[in-house]
Amino acid sequence: MKRGYPGCPSSSFGPPQSRSEHNPVGDSQFLEDESTKIFARKVADHYSARTNQTLEEREASPIIHLKKLNNWIKSVLIQLYARRGDAVLDLACGKGGDLIKWDKAKVGYYVGIDIADGSIEDCRTRYNGDADHHQRRKKFTFPARLICGDCFEVRLDRVLADDAPFDICSCQFAMHYSWSTEARARRALANVSALLRPGGTFIGTMPDANVIVKKLREAEGLAFGNSVYWIRFDEEFTDKKFKSSSPFGIKYKFHLEDAVDCPEWIVPFHVFKSLAEEYDLELVFVKNSHEFVHEYMKKPEYIELMRRLGALGDGNQDQSTLSPDEWEAAYLYLAFVLKKHGQPDRTQANSRKDKGQMQIAKEDILYINSDD
Repeated sequence: MKRGYPGCPSSSFGPPQSRSEHNPVGDSQFLEDESTKIFARKVADHYSARTNQTLEEREASPIIHLKKLNNWIKSVLIQLYARRGDAVLDLACGKGGDLIKWDKAKVGYYVGIDIADGSIEDCRTRYNGDADHHQRRKKFTFPARLICGDCFEVRLDRVLADDAPFDICSCQFAMHYSWSTEARARRALANVSALLRPGGTFIGTMPDANVIVKKLREAEGLAFGNSVYWIRFDEEFTDKKFKSSSPFGIKYKFHLEDAVDCPEWIVPFHVFKSLAEEYDLELVFVKNSHEFVHEYMKKPEYIELMRRLGALGDGNQDQSTLSPDEWEAAYLYLAFVLKKHGQPDRTQANSRKDKGQMQIAKEDILYINSDD
């Protein structure tokens, strides 16, 4: 069932100018320029440079409750849509922060891909249980494979031909990095569509363009924020208007304390929705993080999950919760679910026990580039 996205003004941005049917074989529409690759490398370097934190360092973060809230949102999405034995494709998997969530969902196979080699190495360490702090409690139950490469540039159906189809694809807090050009946005969605089975699910989180543009227009200048985040647009957007004919490449600088400090791009959601439809991906739902919390905190199992994760304190002695500034920062994001057209073939069990490894060596990581 499709749902509209409340408050998404159709006049703010228009659909991409190119409305031709996608060609799953041809690559001409996915060409990138060098400046785009430079920005992608900046983002990769930023995340590679971030070190894994100890439990004490993590708990001391000024946005610890926001991080826990985001973990709760991701956990709810995974619990809602992942099924036992599923084959999972985790785009922009980072340091593997969602591995435990997938393990609790009892998935059968996991492939993680990220542009940052430092993050992939940390993910390998976490998966293997070699981390010297709180990251691991037990051996993971599913085999895994890790890939280092730009999933918004590389054609992944060639790389993962023997691993597909996947039952579920996840892209958490990263899809907006594909929106620097139409080519990258299309490549991202083409990859998801090509690798998901019919009826497969694409879950994700990303910045909410409606909220960001609204806050920009309410701000006195080109910057706004609070004690934990700030967003700044360049002088070219002094009039605070965006051409409906150019919904890609709308760049801003985003800083989130103890988390992010790099360029990001506006993703007008209705453009994202219509582009996804070109790749046989239909919107199931989209909710701003505030709306998501209000809806799923009505369900006892998710209230208990929130309590265990500690985003709203531990429900006992500790009454700490998100600060007002963290809650405002949460408002900058949304969660979405898309489903690939078609009916799943129930006769084909997606067993991946012969794929991946239960212990991943450095040499097992596959490094790919746009020429592969």
